[in-house]
Amino acid sequence: TGANLTEAYLRWANLTGADLTGAYLSGADLSGADLSEADLRWANLTRVNLRWANLTGANLTGANLTGANLTGADLTGAYLSEADLRWANLTGAYLSEADLRWANLTRVNLTGAYLSEANLSEANLTGANLTEAYLRWANLTGADLTGAYLSGADLSGADLSEADLRWANLTRVNLRWANLTGANLTGANLT
Repeated sequence: TGANLTEAYLRWANLTGADLTGAYLSGADLSGADLSEADLRWANLTRVNLRWANLTGANLTGANLTGANLTGADLTGAYLSEADLRWANLTGAYLSEADLRWANLTRVNLTGAYLSEANLSEANLTGANLTEAYLRWANLTGADLTGAYLSGADLSGADLSEADLRWANLTRVNLRWANLTGANLTGANLT
């Protein structure tokens, strides 16, 4: 639709199933909003406040979420392939079964986030903070985790084949049943 909602105040709004394809929502306040099943493909959501928002099943393919606040947001089953989440805050967010293939998650904060069974194949997680994140059975095939901080993360059963973990901090990480075939662990801290 390409709607211009830049800096709009939409706290706790009910936007279930809304078509916001290509919309401009930069700087908008959507904290607590219900955007479940919404279509936000290629939307501009830079610096948007989506704290505690419901984005279950939302389509955010190719969306720009640079610097967005998604603290505690529910993105269960959301589609975020090719999305730009650089510098976004996803502390405590729920991303179970989310599709994050080819997403740019450079320097993203995923502290304590739930990513069980999420698809992060070929995602860029360079310098990401995944402290205490829950990544059981997640697909991280070919993901770039160079310099990522994963201290205390649960990666049990995760597929990290061909992942780049150079200089990553893997202290106290649970790697039980994880697949590390072909992963690059050069300089990684495994103590």
